[in-house]
Formats: sequence, structure tokens, C-alpha cells
Amino acid sequence: MLYVISWYATRLVNRGGGGALNYLLAGRHFPTIIVATMLTGLAIGGASTVGVAEGAYTQGISAGWYNAAWGAGGIIVGILVADAFRRMEVRTIPEMMERMYGPSSRLISIVAQILIMMVITSLQYVAGGAILTALLPSIFTFQQGVLLTALVFVGITLIGGYWAAGLSNLINVIIIYLGVVVAIFISVSNFGGFEAITSRLPADGPWFHPISGVGLSIIMAWMVVMITQTFSIQAISQIAFAARNGRTARRGFIIGGIITIPAGFLCALFGIIAAAQFPGLENAAMALPILVTHITPAVGGLLLASLWAADISTAVGLLLGCSTMVTEDFLKRLMPEKITPRGELLISRLAVLLVSAATLWLALTSVGILKTITTALAMTSSFTLLILANIFAPALCKKNCGFWTILASVVIWVAWTLFPSTHIVPHVIYLEWPICLGVFSACALLSKEPAERLLKEVPEIGS
Repeated sequence: MLYVISWYATRLVNRGGGGALNYLLAGRHFPTIIVATMLTGLAIGGASTVGVAEGAYTQGISAGWYNAAWGAGGIIVGILVADAFRRMEVRTIPEMMERMYGPSSRLISIVAQILIMMVITSLQYVAGGAILTALLPSIFTFQQGVLLTALVFVGITLIGGYWAAGLSNLINVIIIYLGVVVAIFISVSNFGGFEAITSRLPADGPWFHPISGVGLSIIMAWMVVMITQTFSIQAISQIAFAARNGRTARRGFIIGGIITIPAGFLCALFGIIAAAQFPGLENAAMALPILVTHITPAVGGLLLASLWAADISTAVGLLLGCSTMVTEDFLKRLMPEKITPRGELLISRLAVLLVSAATLWLALTSVGILKTITTALAMTSSFTLLILANIFAPALCKKNCGFWTILASVVIWVAWTLFPSTHIVPHVIYLEWPICLGVFSACALLSKEPAERLLKEVPEIGS
């Protein structure tokens, strides 16, 4: 079905002469429903399904706050800046930084954003391979699962571009919720009903406490990280850039955030059911896979499809986001100024192939390294600060704020990754925000050249 959609999407890409705008940003024609499902599909990935079930196996329903944090970020972005993002008429976050804070800000933005995007894109290959290996171990090795996952989402992206990503995510979100909800009902029924399951849970566990399992400090860290990254990571902002207009972007983000929130708590129920029926698992990551083997093959297949759809839906958005930056901020700058639409399309597809090859290599050779640098999302603190300040407090923004604030965020993340002695707080995000605020404030006080303001009027919140 996804490949049929991708083939259809090529007709939309070629409409109006084609070109990079149609391929990478759907010609800025995404309607509200596609904006919403694109955001939801990006949010609900392997970590939001199998990962949440793994956490809930010991921490209970509070593991679902991971998705709730994602949803909260989407809603807040929708209320505050989605409309502004669409009205800026930019294609990438580094382009936005250059127009606000100058060429040096764009250069360091490219480095930081591509690092973040390549890490999380690579992890989607890993997640897809892990899902197929865990649920179908007699059929797939991990490497085979990674390669098959790559074949699907790289093919979808390469063929149909952003239209294919948007339309396929509409299908993926439906499959995700259908598979998860049906599997929960069947699982509860198979194991004697909800009361019987709760009676078999280990005593004194935080199974249905909304906070105590994961803990307030971790939930708050999730909230800060997810809300921060939804403001300024390319793959998310690009959804707003591709919306039909500002109103569509705003509504789509709010609806997408609302749709995202329940998924984590639903998947947490799988972990709780597994804790009741299969206590003592050495590897909590098997909580969801072991449930699949105890429900009917038809429902198990539907659940497998929904879990893989969750990974694919995240991966296509990330791959297009990363490829858009490579195209717009790197490859097109090496080309002559006047490029035909056909030439732009060729360059865009070349970028998809380059990013796909690099991220697949990372996934197959550097799994351990990737898992240690997932904190890279915290670097988006600097971008979020710079964007919000430019929109809502432009008088404070000076030209050199961009370069130095982003550089500070990169240095903090590198120090956190390489030197454990810097772990003086529960999460690197608690260092990123205060230090970035300090650097930004120092630049605002000591510098004289004002930054360029992209919007001449502050958007009305919630209008």
C-alpha cells in the first residue's frame, strides 16, 4: 500500500513543473489532516511503542508520559509559532538562522542540525530491525531487519518525496492505532479480563500511579526535551513549512499533538499486561514481543504491522528533513544559481540517496555509539531560544547571538557525551537551557548590531 501511495505521489511532485519545492516540501500544499498525521507519525516511533512497553514492564503506566511530552510539544508549537513558521517562507532551520543572525549562524546550524538528524534517522533503522528480529526471530536477523526497513522507507522517500511521506503517514497512523487498540482488547480477553490481570501484578508496584514509576524528574526532562525539540528540529519544523497556510499549520500541529498523547499510555498497557502474565523477564524489551506470541496470528500480524508502521512513519519524516538540509544548505550552493526544476529534483533525490547511505552505514556499524549520543536532541535548546526570541522579543536579538548560542549548545553536548564528570544534573537539557540563556543574554548586552527580524508583527497566540 505504501509503495502504491508513493507512486501516486510522483504525480503530485511533478505537478506544476516539479522541482525541489514540490519534492521536499510538497509544494507547500499540505492540508490540515496531513500536517496532523505527519506530526503524529513522526512522534510515534519505535521508542514510543516497544520502548514504552519495555519501560512500563517495571515502571507502570507512567512510562506513557514519553508520548505525552511529544504531544504537548506539538500543541504548544501549534499555539505559539506554527503559523509564524509558515509565514516565514523558508525551507530549512539553517536558512532561518542565516536570515535572522547571519551566514556564520547558518554554517554552525548545518553542522548541529545534520548531526542531530543523522543520529535519530539512523536509530530508526535500528528500531525497525529490532522490531522485526524480536517479533519474527526465525525469519529475520538484526541486519536483515535493518536492511528491509531501509528498503521500505528509503524507497517511499526516494520515489514520492514529501507527498509520499505525508500520504503514507495518514495510513500509518490509522494502522498504528488500529493495531494497538485491537491487540489490547484481545490480550485482556485472552488473559481473563482486566481485573484478573491486575490481581496477578507483583505487589507494591507503581503500576497505575501516574508519576511515581518513572519519577517526576525524568518526566519533566522528557517534557523539556520534547517541547524544546518540537520548536526547532528540521523534521518537525518542515511540516509547518509545507502547510497550505499559517492557519493550516497551527491547526494541524494542535490536532497532531492531541492524537499523539494517548499512544504512549496505550502501549504502556502492553508492558503492564506482560508484567502480570510473564514476571521475571531478564530482558524487559521482550515485554511486547512475548505478548504477540500469545494472541491470535491475525491480531499478532496486525500488531506487528502497526509497530513497524510506527517506525516507518517516523523514519520517512526524518529522512526527508535531513535530505532537505543537505539539498538546500549544501548541494544547491555548489551548483550554478539557475537550476531547472528537473535539475532540482535530481539533486533532491541525490541528497536522499547520500543521507540514506550514510545513516544506514551508521545503523549497521555504530549501534552502541548511536545509543550514547541520543542526548543530541538537547542541542535544539539553542535553536528554540533563538527562534522564540526573534519572534517575541526581537529587541533582545543581536547578530552574533546566533553563532555563539548554537556553539555553546554544541560544546555542552560534546562535554556531556565525553566527560561523565559533567553529569551533575539528571539530563543534559538542564545544562543546555541555563547556559544557552546566559550566552544569549551576554551577546544581547555586549553586541550592538541587531539581528534581522523575519516577522514584522508578533503572531496572536491561539488565534
